[in-house]
Amino acid sequence: MKKLYILIITIPMLFLCSIQGYAQPKECPVLSELEKTTINDKKEVIESLNTLIPKTYGTGLDDLPNLYTKWDVVTAKPFPKTVGNKDEEDYFGMAKTFCGKEIAEKSWLVRLDFPNAPGANLAQGQIFLAKSKEKGWFVWFQYH
Repeated sequence: MKKLYILIITIPMLFLCSIQGYAQPKECPVLSELEKTTINDKKEVIESLNTLIPKTYGTGLDDLPNLYTKWDVVTAKPFPKTVGNKDEEDYFGMAKTFCGKEIAEKSWLVRLDFPNAPGANLAQGQIFLAKSKEKGWFVWFQYH
C-alpha cells in the first residue's frame, strides 16, 4: 500500500515539474513588423551579433566573468535553409511550434560556440533572430 501511495504522489509531481521547465519564448515577433531577409544578409547578421550576444548572454557568470566575451559562429542561416540538416532542422521545427510557420520562415538560426566555457553545456548557444522593419536585428528566443 505504501508503494502505491508513493507512486500516486510522485508521478504527478514529475509531470508538473517537467512542464514548468520547458523553454519557450516570452513572446513571439509580430509578423507584420518583420522584414524579409535572405542568405545574402548573413554578413549583416554576423555583424549584429557584436551587439546582440552581449545583450542576450551578458559577459559571463559570477565564477566565469569572461565566459561569453568570445564566440565563434557555428551556423548563421535563415531557418528555411536548415531543411535537410537534421541538427539544424530540429530548431526550425521548434521555431514553427513556438510562433508559427510564417514567423519561423522570416527568422534565422544562429548556433554559437563559446571557447572560454569549461564544458559542453556552457560552450554551446542557439539563438533565433529576426529583423524588424523599424529596429533591425533582434533575438526573439535563446535556447541555450
